[in-house]
Amino acid sequence: MRAWAKAKGYSVSERGRVAPEIIDAFLAAHPEVYEQARKFEMVHATERTPGASPEDYEWERDSQLGDIYTIAFVRGLDEHEVLRRLGAADEDIRLITDEDHSYPEGPEVITVRRIGDWTVAIEDCGWRGAQREALGTLSRNGGEAVAVLRHDYAQHHVTYAVDGRLIADINPGFPIDRQGADPDRLNRHLRELGIEPAADDHIDNPIPAALALASRITGVMISPQHLRRPILGAAIPGAYF
Repeated sequence: MRAWAKAKGYSVSERGRVAPEIIDAFLAAHPEVYEQARKFEMVHATERTPGASPEDYEWERDSQLGDIYTIAFVRGLDEHEVLRRLGAADEDIRLITDEDHSYPEGPEVITVRRIGDWTVAIEDCGWRGAQREALGTLSRNGGEAVAVLRHDYAQHHVTYAVDGRLIADINPGFPIDRQGADPDRLNRHLRELGIEPAADDHIDNPIPAALALASRITGVMISPQHLRRPILGAAIPGAYF
């Protein structure tokens, strides 16, 4: 499609979403492709495999998580060690209650819960757990970490690190936008969710899809009960936003 558009004089980028008017013109010029696309979409809609799905995370829209948060899944570390690697000093670690909130002037609140082999850290109004340096620290020495960042005023991210190395950073709104040392590592999980990694599709429900992707990687499902407080966590002073 891009090669055809360039030959016809359209301005088109090398990657990312193709403008709707270009897609319409291409399909009008190639009706056989349009028919194939219709058949593909019919199959695509039913190809999701059993497992975590965006529908499992519909509760997220009405939760108290807010417009900005990070949920990090860390394999092989206990709750205290996850908090330490996220920057908490021992004196910052305590029970977090419903009265604890993150504020621009600090502190930043992070809660942790152990689920199987994974520790899940929920970061209230922050994104330190989704940063490359933090993921490297959380996954070093043979570990594994997955982070879902919701940021309604910037860009959402799903980030995946193994043994201190950032493997993939995916924009869940446009999964074709992938970075990292091996950006295609998670393509199997995307396809199992019914998302074609090579398509320029926009995902209408990016955060439920991102959380479902994280659940398929880790085998851990998050539910509203995991947000309940009091729970172990940290109120880290001097936080950044």
